[in-house]
Order: sequence, then structure tokens, then C-alpha cells
Amino acid sequence: MTTYPKSPKEMTRGMMYFPRMLDKIRLHARGELHEDYHENLGAVRAADGVCCNFLRVHYRDLVERVKQGGTDEEILEWCLEKGRRLNEGDLFVWNGFASKLGWRDPVTPRLEQRKREHGISDRDDICTIPDFIDFDEGRIS
Repeated sequence: MTTYPKSPKEMTRGMMYFPRMLDKIRLHARGELHEDYHENLGAVRAADGVCCNFLRVHYRDLVERVKQGGTDEEILEWCLEKGRRLNEGDLFVWNGFASKLGWRDPVTPRLEQRKREHGISDRDDICTIPDFIDFDEGRIS
């Protein structure tokens, strides 16, 4: 039997990266997103593009929806209506993928480049994009 999360709020809390992508869209729309992030906004082989593909929505359409306002949950509900509904198994697969992005995959060279740019290429403990984000945003030192 296919089960669905109870609400978009529950799903938003459980879907790695989606809230971050919305935050980047909002910051970019206000002209406040750091330039380092501009290159990969909506890029097909970056987290934005992969997340949108997983949801079956186009990034440019998502940007337009975010600019209209609303909570993360409302925007996720829009994605689920325009794209596809997700079940618990979908979230399990997405979160497994998102948590390992940059580890032995096509994104690894980008991760290594970013580590070199930040002078941390020797940090073996930073082996995924989520690890790098945590470092970059000060959650790990």
C-alpha cells in the first residue's frame, strides 16, 4: 500500500534541501544571494535542478511561484499539484540521495573545487555537499 505524508508541512520538514532551495530563490529575488551561488541556480546537474526534476516541476516555474509569496508548505503543495505526488518511499529515496550528494558521483568534482576555494581540500570529513554547506554556514568548523 502506498502511504502519503499527512500534510505538506510534514513533508517539507522531511524533504531534505527543498526549504534551502526556496530560501536561495527568495534571496536571489531580493538581490541578497551571495554571488557564489548564482552559477548553480536551477542548474540541471546541481541540487536545484535535480530536486525540481524529482518533483517534476521546472525550476523557472518554481521561481515564479516563489515570487508570488507563500510558505514553504504552500509552495511544496503547488509542486505536488503541478508535478507529482510523493509518498514515504519517494521521500526515503530523495533524502538518501540528497544526503550523499557529492560523494562518489558526478558532483564530486564541484565539491572538491569548492573545498579548494575555501582552503579545506585536506578535510576528509567534508565528503558531501551537505557537509560542505554545514561547514560554509558555520554549523561545523
